[in-house]
Amino acid sequence: MPVLALAATLAFPVGWLVTDHLEEDNAFCVSCHLSASVPLHRDNHGDFGERPPVSLAAAHAAAGNESRPDGAFRCIDCHGGDGWAGRARVKLLSARDALWYVVGRFEEPEGMRWPLWDRDCVKCHDHFAAPSHEPWEAPPFHALAVHNRALGVGCVECHGSHEHGDAKLDFLQPDHVRSQCARCHSEFEETLP
Repeated sequence: MPVLALAATLAFPVGWLVTDHLEEDNAFCVSCHLSASVPLHRDNHGDFGERPPVSLAAAHAAAGNESRPDGAFRCIDCHGGDGWAGRARVKLLSARDALWYVVGRFEEPEGMRWPLWDRDCVKCHDHFAAPSHEPWEAPPFHALAVHNRALGVGCVECHGSHEHGDAKLDFLQPDHVRSQCARCHSEFEETLP
């Protein structure tokens, strides 16, 4: 019994470190997710390298990641979680998916079952957490508290990361934006692009 307890005690930190290393390779992330019948991750991964970018994720990939020695952007940069709680959430969801994959019961999702948290976006885009403006300027959209946490609208509710969009609109998804704005601004429902 002590051997089993020791193995269980070591499995957690070793598993954590091993998966941290594996997640650095986008090919690992999509290796279980490549299905001919439901090509969600194959399409998303293919779009990731499109130039000019066709999605917000592809725009992130094109911009790169300055914190990495090679400057490359990885799936895990957005999907990795922020802080211990975020990382633990991702690890648990990934472990569950891996278990279902190994026992032959994994089904490719049609989309994210659990959306990214705002902290996953703000860890790099902290200027949106407290945007500034000159006193004579109207405050930018994200500077209005009602448009942020007070309203309960998450970043990904307007900024669809893997959906094709228009770079001139910062890859905002008009249908998503329209439905979020219409929660308070019914007059805008028909006027948004």
